[in-house]
Amino acid sequence: MAVMERIRLRALEPEDLEWLYRVENDETIWKWGNTNVPYSRYALKKYIAESSHDIYADGQLRLAAVMSDGRVVGCADLVNFSPRHLRAEVGILVFPEHWGKGYGAALLQLLVEYSRTQLYLHQLYAVVSARNIRACRTFEKADFGLSAVLPDWLREGRGEYAPAKVFCRRL
Repeated sequence: MAVMERIRLRALEPEDLEWLYRVENDETIWKWGNTNVPYSRYALKKYIAESSHDIYADGQLRLAAVMSDGRVVGCADLVNFSPRHLRAEVGILVFPEHWGKGYGAALLQLLVEYSRTQLYLHQLYAVVSARNIRACRTFEKADFGLSAVLPDWLREGRGEYAPAKVFCRRL
């Protein structure tokens, strides 16, 4: 069975609290994203409960990537949604124990299809650290074109900055 047939995207559920807490508080992945503060279980529980799971209402959307047996292998985010321009920024995360199995590519493909057919978006984009080779390859393989390289764009440590690659894809 192909990887694409083994995973699906779904809205966050209350039982996702523990893995979401683990992800949001994992300092080793903060350098790849835009956060640098921990989240409490209370704040995340409230986020799950109060999210409408509607990108038009919330301005963002987080989906769990779930295997056919119910195990969560990662998540996908659509943020910085623009209803006027019908575009959103993409973020994907595959849990390290599932790296190298094709889940990142499958997750991104599912998100692209969902964004095109259900959300009617025109364009997706991602801002990726040039040092995150695995993520850059995933976006390239998913037909996201390299639109720009932004020097010293992402702060990775005290006084240390990395260039970012901006990938875009029309839907």
